[in-house]
Amino acid sequence: MGRMRFLGIPVLVFVFLAGPHGARPAAAQAKEARGTVTAVSDSSLTVKVGTQDMTFQVDKGTVVEAKGAGRRTREAGQAGATGPTVSEFVKPGGAVVVTYTATGGTNHADRVRPVSTAGSPPSSAPAAPPTKTATGKVKSVTATALTVTGDAGKDMTFSVDPSTRVLAKGAGKATTAAGGRISVTDLVKSGDTVSVSYTDAGGSMTAKQIRITVKAP
Repeated sequence: MGRMRFLGIPVLVFVFLAGPHGARPAAAQAKEARGTVTAVSDSSLTVKVGTQDMTFQVDKGTVVEAKGAGRRTREAGQAGATGPTVSEFVKPGGAVVVTYTATGGTNHADRVRPVSTAGSPPSSAPAAPPTKTATGKVKSVTATALTVTGDAGKDMTFSVDPSTRVLAKGAGKATTAAGGRISVTDLVKSGDTVSVSYTDAGGSMTAKQIRITVKAP
């Protein structure tokens, strides 16, 4: 009977160590948030990330990666004083990147780094219109406009400006001889068969490139 009691002791110890009381929670994974500071104190930091406000816990373990912060921390340590606080380097309206860990519903700021912007705002500039192509015979041409009659007999008029390129045999030589500046009318003539690359912005067609495929006799 005594032998059975002796063997039972290590079994009970083994179950206790393998149970939930002996297990350690896994370390929280670090995350990153970038936005604009809306509020800051010695114990918390609130940042607007996109359309969401995020609040982070701040304490003596929070590292501020700002100019002068490291020197201030070293000086305080040498003097036996409390180091600088987050609120000394981070102000409302400023942009920051916060490296944090979320544990039990609380976001703890591990590192706070001031940055120049809260992010790249979406461009408000409209997208450039796509380039299209039309072919036909030149009906008329001036320094500012080109009218081409297509295969179906429909006339198309394009705006022409100094940026319009003309591709034709001898065009490069003629342009060089003219000192680098030459008018479209010096290269394109009525009756020429052309291929026009153009953009159409609200019905206004602008010729980007005119390629002469067949010269008029």
